[in-house]
Order: sequence, then C-alpha cells, then structure tokens
Amino acid sequence: MVDTKRFCSNRMLFFFLLCSFFCTCMHCYGRDTITINNFLLDGGGGRGDALISDGENFELGFFTPNGSSSGRRRYIGMWYYNLSPRTVVWVANRDTPLEDFGGAFGISEDGNLRVLDRNGRPFWGTSLETSSNSSLHRTLKLMDNGNLIVIDEQDEEETKKTKILWESFANPTDTFLPGMKMYQGLSLTSWRSNVDPSPGNYSFQRDQEDSNNNNDQYMIWKRSVRYWKSSVTGKVVGTGEMSLAISYFLSNFTEKISQNYNNTVPFLTSSLYSNTRLVITYWGQLLYLKMDSEKTWSNVWVEPRDRCSVFNACGNFGSCNSKYHAMCKCLPGFRPNSLETWDAGDFSRGCSRKTNVCSEDAKSDTFLRLKMMKVGNPDAQFKAKSEEECKAECLNNCQCYAYSYEDDQTRGSEGGSGRSSSDAVCWIWSEDLNNLEEDYENGCDLNVRVALSDIESTGKSCGTCGTNLIAYPLSRGANCGDPMYLSFHCNDSTGQLDFETPGGAFRVISIDQDKRKFVIHIEDVENCEGQTSRDNKKLLLLNDSSPFHLTGTCYADPRTFTSAAPMKHGVELELSWDPPSEPLCSTLLDCMDWPNSSCNTTSDGNKRCLCNTNYFWDGMKLNCTNGNQSYQADRNLSLTQIMEITFTIVIAIILLSSTVIYIYLKKRRHANSQEIRGYTKKNPAGLSSEKYVRDLIESGRFKEENSQAIDIPHFHLESVLDATNNFAIANKLGQGGFGPVYK
Repeated sequence: MVDTKRFCSNRMLFFFLLCSFFCTCMHCYGRDTITINNFLLDGGGGRGDALISDGENFELGFFTPNGSSSGRRRYIGMWYYNLSPRTVVWVANRDTPLEDFGGAFGISEDGNLRVLDRNGRPFWGTSLETSSNSSLHRTLKLMDNGNLIVIDEQDEEETKKTKILWESFANPTDTFLPGMKMYQGLSLTSWRSNVDPSPGNYSFQRDQEDSNNNNDQYMIWKRSVRYWKSSVTGKVVGTGEMSLAISYFLSNFTEKISQNYNNTVPFLTSSLYSNTRLVITYWGQLLYLKMDSEKTWSNVWVEPRDRCSVFNACGNFGSCNSKYHAMCKCLPGFRPNSLETWDAGDFSRGCSRKTNVCSEDAKSDTFLRLKMMKVGNPDAQFKAKSEEECKAECLNNCQCYAYSYEDDQTRGSEGGSGRSSSDAVCWIWSEDLNNLEEDYENGCDLNVRVALSDIESTGKSCGTCGTNLIAYPLSRGANCGDPMYLSFHCNDSTGQLDFETPGGAFRVISIDQDKRKFVIHIEDVENCEGQTSRDNKKLLLLNDSSPFHLTGTCYADPRTFTSAAPMKHGVELELSWDPPSEPLCSTLLDCMDWPNSSCNTTSDGNKRCLCNTNYFWDGMKLNCTNGNQSYQADRNLSLTQIMEITFTIVIAIILLSSTVIYIYLKKRRHANSQEIRGYTKKNPAGLSSEKYVRDLIESGRFKEENSQAIDIPHFHLESVLDATNNFAIANKLGQGGFGPVYK
C-alpha cells in the first residue's frame, strides 16, 4: 500500500528522478540543451550527466575542485571541454556545495534552474518570474562561447527572436570570457582558495565613481578596501595602466580606440581574443590568459603586477619601489604619520609634511623635482606655453601640491601623446599625492611642492637627489656636507644617487638621517648566504680610516607579490657613518648654519666651526650644546632616578651580607666537625670516653643564651659505630618510641 502523504511530500524528488530516468533512456534532451523538468544527474566518479556545447568548446556538469581534500563536496560548474587539467570558468552553487554524490541540476516545474541533492532539497536556484504558460516552454542551453542561457522557445517561435530570460554571462563567478561585457554593476569575485570556489576576498568591477563619465576605469576591491585602480586612457601616467587591448576586451569589442594611439596599438578585432579569459585570482591579481596551440595557458597581462601596483601601497606622499626590500619611503620634506606602524611594515598611513607650505609667501616654497614617477590621477589641467608658466601657476596657488608639464620633448617624442608644442599640457594636483612609484618606465617628471627649508642645499645638507635627501655630513660636492664623507654622486638627469668607493659605484636606495644609516644595492652578489661583513668590506674596498661601516644587515630577493613573480638580482647592504667632527670653515660666514660657534684654527691646522665657551660639539645632534645645560640635565636625570639607584644599592648590600654570613656559618660548622673527627681518631674509645664527655660539657658549647640557640654538636657515623661496637646487642640499653638506645 502506498503512503499517499509521504508520496506527496516527496513528489518533487520522485518527479525529477522519474523524468530523468526516462530522459536518459529516450534522449529527451539534446547534447547542449535541457528542457523543463529534465535534470542532469551526478553519478560521481565521472559517470554523471553533462552538457557539451555544439562546437565542443565547453562542458557543464558536476565536479569537485582539483586537489580538494573534500572529495564529496560537489558543485555544478562549467569548464573547457576535454582540457587537462580542468579549467573551471563558472560555478552555480559556489556558496552551497552538495555534501555527496547523487545531486541533480535542471529546470524545475516552475521554470527556474535548480540544484538539488539526492533527497530533493534545493541548494541553489534562479528567481525568474513564472506563469502557467511561458514556464512550460523554457529551455536551458550551453552556448559555444561559454554562456549558459535560459530561453523561452514559444516566444522565439512567435517573434522569431531569441529572448534570453537568464544567462551566466550576467551572473559570473571569477572569470570573464569573450562575448561578455563589463557593464556597470557586473562584478567578478575570486575563489576563496584554489580548491574552494566560494566567494573570496577580491572582486573586480567598473569604478563606481566614474559611472557618469565616459572614462573606462576599473577597480579591484579587497573586501571594502580599494586594492587596485586602473588609470584613465590618455592621461599622464596614473595609478595603474589598463592595457587598451584589455579595455577593448572588457567592452565586448565596442570601445573606440583614440586616434592618438593608432601608431602604438595594433589594429584590434574580436578574432584576436579567441581562447582567452580574464580571471580574478584568490590572491588578488587580475590575469589575462591565452591558450596556445598546445592547449597551455600563457599569461599575457597582469595587474597589480607587483607590490607597488597595489592601490596607494605607501600611503599619501610615500614613494614606492618594489625592487627593494624596504619598498616605501617618505619623499624628502615629509615624515611617516606613524613611525611605529611604518617601521613594522605597514605603510598605509603614509607621510605628512615636516613644514607647512604657503606659511609665509611663495618664496618660502620650492619644488622637489622627481624623474620617472607614477602618480595618482591629476585634479586639473590647462594648456601652458612653457614649463615656467606651469610652475608659476602652481606656486601662486596654495591649493596646488604638485604639477607636471607635458610636451613633445617630455612625452611626444616617445610616442606617448603625439602633441604639438601648442598643445602642451600642465597637470595640476590639488589633493595629497597618492600611488607614487619611482623608477617607473615612461613615468612623468613630477614637481612636488615643499618648504624650501626642508630640502635646500646648505652647509648642513647637500639637498636632494631624486627621492633621497643627502643629509649632513654626507657630501656629494665641495660646497656641502663634510669632505670626509664625500662619497656620493647624483645624476641630476635621472635622479639616481650613487655611493662611490674604491670598489665601484653602488646605487643608494634610502638614507635614514636619524639612525645615521643608508642602504645600497650591489648587483654582483646573488644572495646573503655565506657573505660575511669582511667579504662585503673587501667588495667595497673600504679602508679602516673610512667613516663608513657595514652594519652586517643584508637583504636578498625582496618580498615578491606572488611566488611566480620574478626575483631581482643582487643584494642590499646597510651601512652606518661615524658622527662627524666640527664642520670645516674658511670664514665666520661659514659658521652661520652652526649656532654658538665661530671659525677658528684647530691643532691640526684646519679651520673649523668650534663651539663657543660653555658649549661643546655633539656629533650625534650635529650642534653646539650648552655644557651647563647638559650638566643640569644630567643632574636632573640623576635626581629622578635616585630612588631607583638607592633601592638597587640596598638590595645589593643585603645580598652581599647574607652571602658573607652564610659562608661564615658553614666554615664554623665545618671546623667543629673537623674537631670532633680529629678527637675521635686520637681517642679510639670515642664517645665511650668519660673524659671526652666531661670535656664536651665543660667546653661551654651547650651553654644556653637568650641571644642565640644552643649549638648542638653532631658526630660522624664512623664515630658512632666505634662507640657502640657496630651497634652491638651488648651495648643496647633499651628501646623507646624513637627507636633503640645504645650505650
């Protein structure tokens, strides 16, 4: 007898199993098509049903991700047909995998797609509108371009047009295929890991802020934080260059290519994009890949391609260089907003000015000239006849933080813009600079507004060279720094600073004035292993009289963006410098930069800015310090610490006294023991001697005093054995609660 109630509650399960059975036997669905109430069944072990596109490009079915330890977690997905290893491009139930084999996928009786487990429980589905007539004519079809579509066949017969009710191209996972279009609102979301297709941390989409513009800008988000942003085509080198070929691909081949780029970009057609895909990876990179004739994927384009390509990796006014271990440093005239987090490797808070600009007048400010820079998009632009006009415009506007002048000589000759001289452009930045990167190929010449006092070349400093401030006493010429430290050379055309030694010239990566240290790059050494400070010293040919010393810190192969990223060659070495003597001088005017000093001849015959009376030279602070003030500061410091010092002394005295008393008591007991042992040897009768006992009592050693306890004598076992004749029974007097008593 059939349980009607139970049958009705499980009618959905019974219905799709029955239909699937008949359709499997009678071929009710085509190779690439499923009609309503027909389902693909998951038999497991490669025995499940599948849809294969007409041209055998794609396959749809149940799968478990390659390498997954959970072999029974099943997903319905799409991959390239007959390609090994399996390359999945779309997953339906990425959030809700089936827990075992036996699932089903198809169009349910209400016209919606459904993923069901073996018990008929829904794990994923669409939300299409349903009607009694149209829902019965819906068909699921796998297209040869990888698009899975739901269409209404009845409407197609009446209108002679295919009406797509739902498509996977509008509901992607992590992959963008030819034929899709990255319109506003569409988003690719990474997998959680290489074996887990559930939504990960990264997503790729159009930039929402530019929705009202015609500019095609794109963003990668790391959850709610901007992770990467493309630049605007045709602007000065910006945050991240989006290849025109990729932009054309994302527009579904509808984007128009600017005539300014016809000479530098090949003619683009949709046929160039066959067997290609764009993927947002679980580690946050956007990859454009193409399949070659051997059915192997090749990486054609990637962003972010390194650590500096990440959005504003070093924060505002922080310059990035991914070639080196310490990739970030503040621009000259700036300092970290949080030194603690900066030293810990978190550069997101960026840098701020040491001195405010526009504090007095335009004469108090100047521009830090940087070569080959990448920078965030400018805020304004205007046509300028010359760079001087561009500079004056920025200098006279307190809201201008930086400018860049672009004409044929700066960019047009390189094939970048092709502008005539009359079309020269002045770019203006009125907000804090972000996404700064140095040594950027085809980068722009960027001029950053700073306070003159922070970077000017004086007797105290040799000014700047690129992104490095050559701090005193370091010197690059006779007019600045200390001659003893004249080991630096600046290439003004490239902004590169070199440390020159008898062993060669080595690029300076960074200079830390506060710690008196700088880092250089050496290309001839592959790694730090086996390299001692003595080896590196020989490499640099530094003599013992040099004020520069290796600290022993060595960096090789900086942290890369991914394990597949190329490594650089060479190592980075850290050096320190000795505190300098008083500055050299020729006249009194040379000592103007050194308060409380005057130019006098020293014992070695050189003239130096010697400190005045009651002042002494502090090579660490690089100034003349008042001796009385220094003494008073030291005395005040002692007063604040006097309690701590006194407490330490008292504890030391107590410990010392305790040690002395302990040694004294130990020696005294040892002496008594020796006395008894000696007496025993002299008197074989030992303890049985009446005279010994009488002498022991009369010695006063048992006298009881109030100030101390009785000093009870002790005896060695050999004496006791001798006195009792080895505890003979004849000498036993009796036995009490504590044991036997012997005579």
